[in-house]
Amino acid sequence: SATLSPLRSPGDSGIRPHWVQWKRCPGLLIGASWIVLETHRREDYDGGQTRRKVMSDTGLVAAFTGVRKPFALLEFPVPEAEPGAVVVRLTMANVCGSDLHIWRGTYDVSRGHSEPFCLSIGHEMTGVVHELGEGVASDSAGDQLSVGDRVVFQYFVGCGECRSCRRETTPRCPEGLKYRFPPDQYPHFTAAYGQYYYLRPGQAVFKVPDNVPDELAGPANCALAQVIDGLERGNAGPGDRLVIQGAGGLGLNAVAVARERGVSQVIVIDGVESRLELALAFGADQVIDLNEFPTTGDRVRRVLELTDGEGADLVMELVGKAEAVPEAIGMLAHGGTLLEIGNINQGQTVTLDPSQLVHGGKTILGMMWYRPQSLQAALQMLSESATRYPFDRVLSHSYPLTEVDQAFADQDTGAVQRAALLPWG
Repeated sequence: SATLSPLRSPGDSGIRPHWVQWKRCPGLLIGASWIVLETHRREDYDGGQTRRKVMSDTGLVAAFTGVRKPFALLEFPVPEAEPGAVVVRLTMANVCGSDLHIWRGTYDVSRGHSEPFCLSIGHEMTGVVHELGEGVASDSAGDQLSVGDRVVFQYFVGCGECRSCRRETTPRCPEGLKYRFPPDQYPHFTAAYGQYYYLRPGQAVFKVPDNVPDELAGPANCALAQVIDGLERGNAGPGDRLVIQGAGGLGLNAVAVARERGVSQVIVIDGVESRLELALAFGADQVIDLNEFPTTGDRVRRVLELTDGEGADLVMELVGKAEAVPEAIGMLAHGGTLLEIGNINQGQTVTLDPSQLVHGGKTILGMMWYRPQSLQAALQMLSESATRYPFDRVLSHSYPLTEVDQAFADQDTGAVQRAALLPWG
């Protein structure tokens, strides 16, 4: 079975839990130590019966308040599961690179609002079933689902009706994250940085195999499922040469997935020595250090050298910098495909020569999110193959949810590879 060494605590570096007295989330009352939402009734939301009469069952949410600002720790009543829904008690959440982009301000989620604001963020997580709504008896694979079962799930849910939802080749519903309301709005728990999570009807959910610990299950619904979906859509397999731009969480998972798919050559590009060492430990054939090859031309030439002058059949962009795109195109072999995943930050521009695509028969395939079967495949891979890879070195440090500010600060500086938040720790 897959085992991991215990997560290492970073120790006390001076940042204390920050209980914020928040005044911009409507409906909140200011508490002495943290903010408490008073008893809500279902009629406040949809004209129905009483949803929660007392605050005996409550949970915390760590809300994003602005770029590099302290998170607000808020307390809300735990919602009851409506028909078709599931309430999950979270046991672990992780700081993904996209969450760090939000915190840094390079990925704008303000929706036109000025700071300070109050938003739910975070999406890599795992937990146990707290309550099943009426009609929920099994997970998305058809296996029986019960209270107390360990689960992972998609952090997005499509409308099920638009053209994108109906076309399996483009699983990118424009409504996919519309349910993620500010935490003061019911059902409050709609992101990873909290003690509970409310799964809407239609959100894919899968039971976690017994031999897959939380440290592995937590990133499965983002990093691992996303690169599985990407390499599947890129038809990666034996005989292919793959370049991975970026050796963060997604990049390292991509190395493992490429090896599981039988990809013939894997080259990883990054500028952090520890990440490059980890990429080799995961099975990369060669690495390219940005410090040794500092220019685009240097790196393109190096890829050509390592691929017998032909270039890569696939390049997976996981850096999130616009300038990585033309560089990736230059690394592609004739007929190659760029799997564009990392550039989620809006407003970036780059100069591109489209004739390279035309004359080289090259393709750019943009993707965000993944199909449910990719999450199921992620769990199967972890159950069957996790011991072949040093996954325990990816998720390196754990923090209580109340120390979320410290977790972001440490990951921002590179002091930790990837931080885990323990909602009840």
